[in-house]
Formats: sequence, C-alpha cells, structure tokens
Amino acid sequence: MTTKISDQEILQKFKNPATKEAAFSMLVRKYQEKLYWHIRRMVMNHDDANDVCQNMFIKVWKNLDNFKENSKLYTWLYRIATNESLTFLNKKKRKATTALETDDYDLSAQLTADPYFDGDDMQILLQNAIAILPDKQKAVFLMRYYDGLKYDEMSEMLDTSVGALKASYHHAVKKIEKYLTTR
Repeated sequence: MTTKISDQEILQKFKNPATKEAAFSMLVRKYQEKLYWHIRRMVMNHDDANDVCQNMFIKVWKNLDNFKENSKLYTWLYRIATNESLTFLNKKKRKATTALETDDYDLSAQLTADPYFDGDDMQILLQNAIAILPDKQKAVFLMRYYDGLKYDEMSEMLDTSVGALKASYHHAVKKIEKYLTTR
C-alpha cells in the first residue's frame, strides 16, 4: 500500500526523472486526505477546499526539488497547505463587501447547503465561531483542536514561537467560548 512507503523513498524516487511522476502520485495518495481536511476546516467549503488543495499540490510539484529536508516532509506540506489556505481566505476577505454579521449568516447557509456537511446545530455554531476568528488564531485553533498537533510542531510549520502559539490558542478558545455562550 502507498501509505506504507516512507517519505525518504518518495523523495528519492522524485529526484529520478524516470520515477518522478509516480513518486508524486505516491505523495498525493499518502497525504491528500489529511491535507484536504486541514484545508477544509480552514476554508469551510468543500469546493474551495478542493481548489486550495489543488493549488497546494501544484506548488508542491514545482518546489519539491528544492525541499531541503530540514524538516519532515509532512511538516513542509502542512505549512504549504496552511499558507495556501490563509492566502485564499485573505483574497476572499478582500472581495467581500458585506458586514461580518452577514458573513455569519451566509456561513450557516453555506454549511447546511453543502452536501458534504453532516453536522448538527451545535456543529454549525462551532463552525460559525471558528469562522469569525482572525486567520492566525483560526489556524492555530484548528491545528491544535482537530489535528492534535503539539505546539513545537506548529511552531516549525508556522515559523512562530511556542509562546505566541499558546497565546493565540488561548485567545481563540476564549472567543469561541464567548460566541457559544451568547448564542
């Protein structure tokens, strides 16, 4: 099975022109689902997540030859996925002309209309609370809460100090708690 292949084997095969495409396919099969769900939680929408995921893998294809192996491959992929998600969200915010309250309503409508969303009312409330977080807090919260990442792993991925990440997570949790208790 492809997921059993080591990152080192994938990288070695990628460096060989004869096995480069096969190696990239192995990499995609190994990490696609995990990265998709990370991106999906950031951007909230299935179609947007697919677009961001595709852009992320294009970036990986173009830059994998330059991967210096100073970190784990997954860490590097996760960083690209996070950065692509944040870039997407920033572009979306620049295009938006409606007020934040309207965005909350639209998010609820989007979530319930998404055929891939199967959450209940509480899940919708939680997703709305997460959606209003500043992007950095949102990323840190999602990485810690859903992916169970340790602060030192996040520090490497986001190039931020552990202390700053702990503070971001703490602020995110407080904002989410406040949102949930006032609804």
